[in-house]
Amino acid sequence: MSSPRAIARAARAGGRVLARLPSARRTALLHRVADALDANRDRIRAANDADIAETAERVQAGVLSEALAARLPLRGAKLDALVDGIHAIADQPEPLGRVVRATRLGDGLELDQVTSPIGALLVIFESRPDALPQIAALALRSGNGLVLKGGTEAARSNRVLHAIITEALAPDVPAGTIGLVEGRSEVAALLELDDVLDLVIPRGSGALVRYIQQNTRIPVLGHAEGVCHVYLHQDADPDKAVALTLDAKLDYPAACNAMETLLVDRSVAETVGAAVVDALRGAGCALHGDNESARLYGIPGDADFRTEYGDRAASVAIVSDLEAAVSHVHTYGSGHTEAIVTEDGEAAGHFLDAVDSACVFHNASTRFADGYRFGLGAEVGISTGRIHARGPVGVDGLLTTRWRLRGGGHTVGAVKQGRWSFDWTHHR
Repeated sequence: MSSPRAIARAARAGGRVLARLPSARRTALLHRVADALDANRDRIRAANDADIAETAERVQAGVLSEALAARLPLRGAKLDALVDGIHAIADQPEPLGRVVRATRLGDGLELDQVTSPIGALLVIFESRPDALPQIAALALRSGNGLVLKGGTEAARSNRVLHAIITEALAPDVPAGTIGLVEGRSEVAALLELDDVLDLVIPRGSGALVRYIQQNTRIPVLGHAEGVCHVYLHQDADPDKAVALTLDAKLDYPAACNAMETLLVDRSVAETVGAAVVDALRGAGCALHGDNESARLYGIPGDADFRTEYGDRAASVAIVSDLEAAVSHVHTYGSGHTEAIVTEDGEAAGHFLDAVDSACVFHNASTRFADGYRFGLGAEVGISTGRIHARGPVGVDGLLTTRWRLRGGGHTVGAVKQGRWSFDWTHHR
């Protein structure tokens, strides 16, 4: 078995081969990967079924959470979306070599800034095996080498998916362009490779992200917990409020973009708020309130507003007005995704401008905070940080830039001697 350093070096070398491929060949390579996944559904399902069966036993034994197990299945519509997403990534405009800025520094001296791959990525993710091909496709499109570490609960699925993808890479790039590690001990070794790996992207719990941030010198692109809010404004439409809140909380409770806290404007607490709370309870959602909502709705007053439940449960708070809702989000939120339900366009605009989160929505479910739904084809994760990339991270989030200067024998000494001068003409 190759060492973590050897795997990382192979990914870096393969990424450089990948980045030099003509756009048409990288596009064809991605279509080939999507077709290979589509053609190997039975192989994927057999491995995934084995993972699901073992995980069910671990859940029953109390050593694994149901929320984590809920992210494991990969079949049917989820696999369809995965294949379609990779085809969509393949058909996106060429991301590499795009001119961001072009400047003539002086007569015959041309400077441009162009997009380029970050280099070699390490992505560590939990459960969801569909993350592996999504991340691989984004790395292939952006010209990056990649090392993947998935959770043990999806080991068989990840192994098969990795094999199918790397088989499809030939003859364009080496199989080692996308590496896979499985042991926890290998993660610690990889986190020490700041001379080989350029970026770590943890995709999982807040605890996982914090562990990685505290144990590596490699830059980390991560997210905090997905403590997402839905705010029912005083001008919320009752039907929209019920539909949007149920979707945000219950469409997929284990997702990081699921609603965890419902904020209810005091002016509609006994009308729209009560209807939404009744609908949530009727759908089997456990609610935890502040003192006021507990008294009004007859729910436990034990809410911890920093909790990411990842399950059929949510917190409820009564707020006095729009500003109080914004303040609550900033006090307790994780900067992931927030939504306002209102028919007042001015209030909606204020909310969208004032709330400092990666994604802020008006009359739309928080569940739309997703790379595939944003039209990115897929996402490597959702970043709640403020450096480099924020929100769903697609191909553009895996790029950096380089500067290229073309001259004709120009020297700085000649400028000092007055033989030519800068004119800094910006072409773009």
